[in-house]
Amino acid sequence: MERILVSACLMGRAVRFDGRAKRLDDALLARWRDEGRLVPFCPEMEGGLPVPRPPAEIEGGAGGAAVLAGQARVLTPAGADVTANFLAGAHAALAVARSMGVRVALLKEGSPSCGSLRVHDGTFRGRVAPGAGVTAALLEAGGVRVFGEDRLAEAAAHVAGLEEAAGTV
Repeated sequence: MERILVSACLMGRAVRFDGRAKRLDDALLARWRDEGRLVPFCPEMEGGLPVPRPPAEIEGGAGGAAVLAGQARVLTPAGADVTANFLAGAHAALAVARSMGVRVALLKEGSPSCGSLRVHDGTFRGRVAPGAGVTAALLEAGGVRVFGEDRLAEAAAHVAGLEEAAGTV
């Protein structure tokens, strides 16, 4: 049975920057939860950031890979550099994934940590840019396939393929 790392906010935990959750009410996610597959995780909290906290964006909309390479920072609207927290949370997520044999993650799209296809552009004006968040980029580099919550069906197909290949269906 494949374990799935999932953004804690999608599971209804109030861990987002604004102190809220972004619960994903979906029958498939509920089934995975009931089967014990889900590993809820919030990289920003694990990286030492409080709830609530100021929003943060990757400067220049560069994406998580640039942060991992030391070519971009994660900043708050006031200019506070929270890059170290985002890196610590990303590395903690990868460590948990490795320790639990996780090969799939379902993360909050658009987040500077968890976005898999897009992140905010660093201007704090609600605009997005293509790219992954810091945690999503590190997980992908570490062999964990990352999906946003808006691609749940694609994630399910990937999980099914992994289980079929392993003969665990």
